[in-house]
Amino acid sequence: MTASTTTLSGAIAFCDIVGFTELTADHGDEVALALVEQHESLTRALLPDGARIVKQLGDGLLLYFGEADGAVDALVRLHTDTRSAAVGDVPLWIRTGLHWGSPRVRGDDLIGHDVNLASRVVALAAPGELLVTDAYVGACPAVRDRLVELGPVFVKGVSDPIGVWRLRDELPQFDDGI
Repeated sequence: MTASTTTLSGAIAFCDIVGFTELTADHGDEVALALVEQHESLTRALLPDGARIVKQLGDGLLLYFGEADGAVDALVRLHTDTRSAAVGDVPLWIRTGLHWGSPRVRGDDLIGHDVNLASRVVALAAPGELLVTDAYVGACPAVRDRLVELGPVFVKGVSDPIGVWRLRDELPQFDDGI
């Protein structure tokens, strides 16, 4: 039996907790779970109309924004709010990758090449960093002056390089050794 799918266009973001495996090993499952719940709660509160949490994947969230405009601003607010969040003395630090594409819709889920690209971009991000693809910059050219071009990079499972940009000077800085 073949599942029915449709396609839509939008901004796809992955956002995950920095160093989650080590954090869990060092501080235990209860602290890790509390950070995951805090991350989801903060994210849900900051999403603009037309955006949603598609699903939670362990310590990460797959986000969808129906419009290119506003996605970067929402993610900057998320980075800023999570930078001051913590469970006890364990900070909630995140990293984010943002891509524009046409994922397939299957029920409430998004799947396909563009979702995979967004997940590869977040894997390139350093703690506290927001990376975006050329495709997102093409969909939202007004954001270009807020970015630094990192150039084409190869990512796992994709034969052609993708253009990646980093948000410049708008996110809290990490100075605690991560």
